Amino acid sequence: MCRTAQDPDGEPDVDLADAAFTSMLEDSAEELYEQAPCGYLSTLMDGTIAKINHTLLEWLGLERARVVGRMRFADLLTVGGKLYHETHFAPTLQLEGEVSGVALDIKAVGGQRMPVLVTSRVKTSQSGEPMLIRTSVFDARDRRAYEMELLRGRRAAEEARRQAEADRDRLQEALAVLQQSLLPAQLPAIPGLEAAAHYHTASRDLLGGDFYDLFPLGTGRWAFFLGDVCGKGPQAAAVTSLTRYTLRAAALHDPDPITVLTTLNTVLHQRYTSGDTRYCTAIFGTLHPGDGHVDVHLASGGHPSALIQRADGSADYLPTPGGMLVGVLPDVQFASAHTRLSSGDTMLLYTDGLTEARTGPKRELYGEDALRASVVGRPPAGPQALISALTELIAGFGDGLDDDTALLALGVPSARPASLPTPASET
Repeated sequence: MCRTAQDPDGEPDVDLADAAFTSMLEDSAEELYEQAPCGYLSTLMDGTIAKINHTLLEWLGLERARVVGRMRFADLLTVGGKLYHETHFAPTLQLEGEVSGVALDIKAVGGQRMPVLVTSRVKTSQSGEPMLIRTSVFDARDRRAYEMELLRGRRAAEEARRQAEADRDRLQEALAVLQQSLLPAQLPAIPGLEAAAHYHTASRDLLGGDFYDLFPLGTGRWAFFLGDVCGKGPQAAAVTSLTRYTLRAAALHDPDPITVLTTLNTVLHQRYTSGDTRYCTAIFGTLHPGDGHVDVHLASGGHPSALIQRADGSADYLPTPGGMLVGVLPDVQFASAHTRLSSGDTMLLYTDGLTEARTGPKRELYGEDALRASVVGRPPAGPQALISALTELIAGFGDGLDDDTALLALGVPSARPASLPTPASET
């Protein structure tokens, strides 16, 4: 029951509960102002502080008597904060009547810099005249710490990104060096024979498994090979290295093409028998230069057939059907073939990255027929010209070429002299 005061005639006079509630509200409002979790102050229009709460005084480490009527709001700020207040904050407040959430620094207790967020509003009279400025000051130390931590995180991420890019550049350099170590630095000069090669890397970040070589066997004979190891990366590079050196060593022992590929098959099958099967396709052959021609004897292990462009402009594949992949089974059969390259003839060896490129709107395989047609459509001008033309073709595939491609062209220089202009006296 509510207690009430009564006048002498017994009638209720004042509701004591309402009075207590009103008193509580007044006490709470003052306490809320003084002990609020943020700073409050009111200033005259010239910035002189007329009222300030206990919270802000605590942050500043100042007594109320030293502040009220004696200091301006700008005096509470650091040098940088005061400069910003005079040049930006105060003019904006005067122009717009309100400034919200501006980051400033106040001179906190002990001379420490304290980051705050400041919101100020101009209070006007009923006639619209500015009377005073009410300002709220919010502690932004946690926010500043968060921002600094975020900045440190960004800097760390940026440094990690730069380091990763540097590491990637070094890795790519190392991969390029390793890739080059798997290929001959340059093709040897062979009397009566022209040779040219090209290697296209589909990805700078992955080692390819394509390989080729041309080297002497002694007694005027030469050997060549070109192939493609299954897979990419370090594992494929290891197989490529093993394959190249095995082929070279086997050829020096017995250069018969089928014997050489059989030796390679034995080495790969014995080396990779623990479930991590590694295999390759390869063509190996020997060259026997003669008087204006070169006899070729080659064998294929699951590799695309060599394409021969004749001096008359025709082009056909040298069939090697039935040649099996190298390294999969202990006992395999390889297909061999013979041909003679005469003056102006060129033999092209390639890996399937070329013929399996995707072209056109339907992303169809380029294919062996298109390759043959491309070669037929070009005048026979020797291995280097053919490799240059195919290099341009490969560049035109763009992202349709997603596999490494190795090219090796061997040919006999044309015996026909280059045509000379007819002297004017004979016309």
